[in-house]
Amino acid sequence: MPYCDVGTNQSAADAHLNNEIKIFYRTYGHGPTKVLLIIGLAGTHDSWNPQIKALTGSVLPNEDDESGDADWNSGEQRGGDDNESGGGIEVCAFDNRGMGRSSVPTKKSAYTTKIMAKDAITLLDHLGWKKAHVFGHSMGAMIACKLAAMLPDRVLSLALLNATGGGFECFPKLDRKTFSIAYRFLKAKTPEQRAAVDLDTHYSEEYLEEYVGNDKRRAILYQQYVKGISTTGMQSNYGFEGQVNACWRHKMTRSDIESIKSGGFLVSVIHGSRHDVIAQIYYARRLAEKLYPMARMVDLPGGHLVSHERTEEVNQALFDLMKASEKKMSPTDWTNLSKKTTWWKEKKASVLKPNIQGGSVSNKCCVLEKLYLCLIYLFGFILMAFEYVRKLLKSVKPVPAATSPS
Repeated sequence: MPYCDVGTNQSAADAHLNNEIKIFYRTYGHGPTKVLLIIGLAGTHDSWNPQIKALTGSVLPNEDDESGDADWNSGEQRGGDDNESGGGIEVCAFDNRGMGRSSVPTKKSAYTTKIMAKDAITLLDHLGWKKAHVFGHSMGAMIACKLAAMLPDRVLSLALLNATGGGFECFPKLDRKTFSIAYRFLKAKTPEQRAAVDLDTHYSEEYLEEYVGNDKRRAILYQQYVKGISTTGMQSNYGFEGQVNACWRHKMTRSDIESIKSGGFLVSVIHGSRHDVIAQIYYARRLAEKLYPMARMVDLPGGHLVSHERTEEVNQALFDLMKASEKKMSPTDWTNLSKKTTWWKEKKASVLKPNIQGGSVSNKCCVLEKLYLCLIYLFGFILMAFEYVRKLLKSVKPVPAATSPS
């Protein structure tokens, strides 16, 4: 099995967090164009299968492929007409630390997006890849951002799927559906229970209720999810809590943003615009606007796993990004974002205007914004606790009174 030992190529400061940490990975296809795929929280490398198939023409890993490197230039290996980069593509997908076949550190401090970006960089070194197109989904997009900020000269292009800026931006929409998903997720102890809640987390209701032949897509995907979870196993508490910690602590600083923008590579921010209950599109758009003019925003109707729900559109967006990068398209021709001040900046500017005395209320604005967010999430947690207690009380059956002997 292909593993990369990330403990051998880390700084001394991180060494104690990476002792004997191994990252499981797979490579697919052959060719001079390299693509690194970074999956999100609780996901495994094979979650990228729809994109791997489009990029290479097959989901058969190279170690299982007997055709060898000699055939990498064949049309079938390159994905036929779908492979638009020319010359063949080699893809690497891997399990992040804390999930799948990769090591599971027990300390939360061993999970940050910066540490996990270093895992990915070590994997690039292990593969001998000097440069690559880097695509990330959800938490994987956060990791990809950190990688691009740390080593922009090794990134050919950057695709961020269903991304946010981390921290409080990771909080989902506060509505009844979200509370229901959170409650069921915490209760899930079996692959069957986890599969049921994952479907509502990953896909839109419309997509799940569509018929594929005589069966609803929900029923088909449910069987696939149960099989997949049973094969890989439920994520450990150490892994889940560690990865959640990485998302919560993630932050894109101004220097990170400037490092990415100065890297010269193009960025595509791809998002399920209407039904993503985890990553709100508002924050994805805000991230894209910060990366102007390097970024293009792609809104697609779909859920959090838009790469599965809208496979063709996502794959086309990725091919467009790769082609534009290879042709060295200028950022102004690539971006579809307006140069004018964004809605967020306009709104903030209207509040930050100097008052009559010539002062500024910027500090007040910042405090009020944080207070507003705290109140929203406090209210959300109260509702979640209320829902839990309500269902708990309903589940308690009254004990029938014993009948007195006649």
